[in-house]
Amino acid sequence: MPATVLIVDDEKNILLTLQTSLRLAGYHTELAVSGQVALDVVSTRPVDAVLMDVKMPDMDGLTALARLMEQKPELPVIMMSGHGTIDTAVKATQLGARDFLEKPLARDRLLVALRNALKHQAVMEELQALRAEVGRYDMVGSSPAMQRIFSLIQRTAPSEGRVLITGENGTGKELIARALHQNSKRKSGPFVKLNCAAVPHELIESELFGHEKGAFTGAVSVRRGKFEVAHEGTLFLDEIGDMPHAMQAKLLRVLQEGELERVGGTETIKVDVRVIAATNKNLEKEIEAARFREDLYYRINVVQIHSPPLRERREDLPALIDAFLKEACARNGRRPLSLSPEALAVMAAYDYPGNVRELRNLVERLAILCEGPSVSGPEAAELLPRGKGLALPPPAPAPVPGAQVAAPSAVFPSTPAPVTPAPAAPAPAPASGFRPRVDRTFREQVEDAEREIILHTLSYTQDNVTEAARLLDLERGHFYKKMKALGLRRGAEKEPSPGGGEV
Repeated sequence: MPATVLIVDDEKNILLTLQTSLRLAGYHTELAVSGQVALDVVSTRPVDAVLMDVKMPDMDGLTALARLMEQKPELPVIMMSGHGTIDTAVKATQLGARDFLEKPLARDRLLVALRNALKHQAVMEELQALRAEVGRYDMVGSSPAMQRIFSLIQRTAPSEGRVLITGENGTGKELIARALHQNSKRKSGPFVKLNCAAVPHELIESELFGHEKGAFTGAVSVRRGKFEVAHEGTLFLDEIGDMPHAMQAKLLRVLQEGELERVGGTETIKVDVRVIAATNKNLEKEIEAARFREDLYYRINVVQIHSPPLRERREDLPALIDAFLKEACARNGRRPLSLSPEALAVMAAYDYPGNVRELRNLVERLAILCEGPSVSGPEAAELLPRGKGLALPPPAPAPVPGAQVAAPSAVFPSTPAPVTPAPAAPAPAPASGFRPRVDRTFREQVEDAEREIILHTLSYTQDNVTEAARLLDLERGHFYKKMKALGLRRGAEKEPSPGGGEV
């Protein structure tokens, strides 16, 4: 997408001459006849660079430059003057100008200065993004499941095909998306991400397509959406299964036509973006339930890559733990730690419902709390979560004659079955004793399981909803909606489950 340059000068013939030169060079242009008009333009329309005269009535260029730097310090500004002095050039540079040109302007010199300013800005933005992401996106694993993913990335990345990444929360779907981008022809372009589940429904259109000033309450300036920012790069739409149904139709149009309009605007904007989507939902079932558009599903699902849960690739655990442990020790200023064979066995036996994300957090806990230099088996067991599916529980006591043994938990299958004396009268199953029932549909049993997980987690956190949502890796608002849908209330109060099923 061509860069937009704002030209600021009080002489109209200079404005028109510069406008013609820049348009011939492939730039879009905006014009302003004073410093105040320039400030208004920058606050209402997207501008990539500013070319501004020093001598102007009402507000001179240096004053306008200082105001621009307060408003948008990252905006590259090139100053120009027919009466330039060294002092003026030094002051302009101190105020934040990228370059200073003397009039009359040589066209080649102007284009070089403008190109360098824009290139410098792009490099700084990329450097900032890389610093924020460094060390977080190496994919580790040699299991057959990971080898299949690597093979799919290698074959798919160079193409322009859209990709749908599926898998549970915490399995590294964003890592796969980044690997696709970094190995594609668009790797020099931006990688932009949007979590569709984290944006309020009424704001997601603005996030994707941008908005004009005054389009709605709070829209105090023009804003580019994710599609515009990702032009000639990759847009990663995470949790696309949570996108509002009405928004899905608008997204479909952009994918089909390659053009959009900002909220509150009328200008049609062409975009060139490769879309990679991810979801932890079964979109085919969402289509059956009329919550996801079938035509959008076929648009985004050209190639599908499934990211397996950690419990299905346990052979990768030693390498992952080693990598995370080195990273955590370095980040927290701790001396290097190693895991004893017993500690590794304990950690390898855990189910990791939060997948790789949970593993990383647990390893960091080890790095912070263990004094080392080696982590023992008991230390590892002590720091793992209690009652969440450890596969190496303490041995269960021998059954008492006449005792009733509860059925193993379907939600936490590796939790040892408790042994309790036989009650005088039949008692309802405990919250952690869910048993599948043949008289209930698959969806009803899934809801029963979800209900039990939430009740179990609320009990674990003593009804702290925020902490429960964090442990389950859910947005707090989404956790509340899930509780409401399942008939649950704060304080573990609940309504009878549909069909009288046991919870």
